[in-house]
Amino acid sequence: MALNKKQHRPSLDDLLAELRLTTIRQHYEDHAQQATQETLSYQTYLQGLVECEIECRRQNRIGRLLRQSRLPLEKSLETFDLTRLPAKMVQQIRSLLDGQFLARTENIIAFGNPGSGKTHLLCAIGQALVQQGHKVYFSTCSLLVQELLRSKRDLSLDKILKKFSKYDALIVDDIGYVQQNREEMEVLFSLLAYRYERGSVLISSNLPFSQWESIFKDPMTTAAAIDRLVHHSVILELNLKSYRMEAAQKSQRKVR
Repeated sequence: MALNKKQHRPSLDDLLAELRLTTIRQHYEDHAQQATQETLSYQTYLQGLVECEIECRRQNRIGRLLRQSRLPLEKSLETFDLTRLPAKMVQQIRSLLDGQFLARTENIIAFGNPGSGKTHLLCAIGQALVQQGHKVYFSTCSLLVQELLRSKRDLSLDKILKKFSKYDALIVDDIGYVQQNREEMEVLFSLLAYRYERGSVLISSNLPFSQWESIFKDPMTTAAAIDRLVHHSVILELNLKSYRMEAAQKSQRKVR
């Protein structure tokens, strides 16, 4: 007759590992010691551990979203000098940081001279959106157009348009800074048309709308692109001097 063997009971570490509760596994002993010292209830002890797990997962997700966004992390709101802007625009910018414009699929279009801070500002807004858990993608217009053009030539333009549709916000930097040919601008228009009322686009440009025909090469295409962008949009006009020029001038004055 076979003897009954005592079943091996898995350890708490093993159970937490199986459930993939990594943070709780790392900290439950320290929390237990603290709970004993402070005579915390079981419920308070457990709640503290669960909150720790949730916050760690949130931070890990934000880290992944930031890496996927390709945002330049040095261009944050903390490093942007809001004192250079009019008070009304500062209020407007702060109202965008809660991300509610994404639910309305509104676009943001920032105009300004080179060095006025329009790229920095859009990236700062993008980082604020990521901190809230939104998916953001940043690219210069030139690199984005080349990616779209390669997909078109590979007969996979629809595929990449669907890929970009997964992002809540698409930041296209420096439209009009580098002159593109007609074929290149056609794929950019395809992207803008595809995202119309599906997802927000954040655009920076040193050219006003009146000069966008030099971008899209055709009056009708230009009008159609502008129409789609401004239908639901927030316009930010950064009529400022180059902050790089201002910094250089300040540096020279200090030397003198």
